[in-house]
Amino acid sequence: MSVYLAWTEQEPDGLDGPWSEARAVAPGLLLVESTASLSTVYHALKWSLPHGAALLVTPVDRTPKLRGLAPGTTTWLRDRTRPAEEA
Repeated sequence: MSVYLAWTEQEPDGLDGPWSEARAVAPGLLLVESTASLSTVYHALKWSLPHGAALLVTPVDRTPKLRGLAPGTTTWLRDRTRPAEEA
């Protein structure tokens, strides 16, 4: 299972896609857990946005440093990614 971080300039129209979980962690910022490829996740998110809306999707394989996001975000990431110190 992979974790992806997605940023969108507009909210997606629903979060149905090839993932087991998609979490909104801040305005326009999503964490997605999926067995699908980066390309598949990207396209599913792209098709849920208005035409031309900006979108960025990247894999997250290590637990990032973060603060100020939705409660539970750090724990959710720690449960699904490797510690940054293992780099």
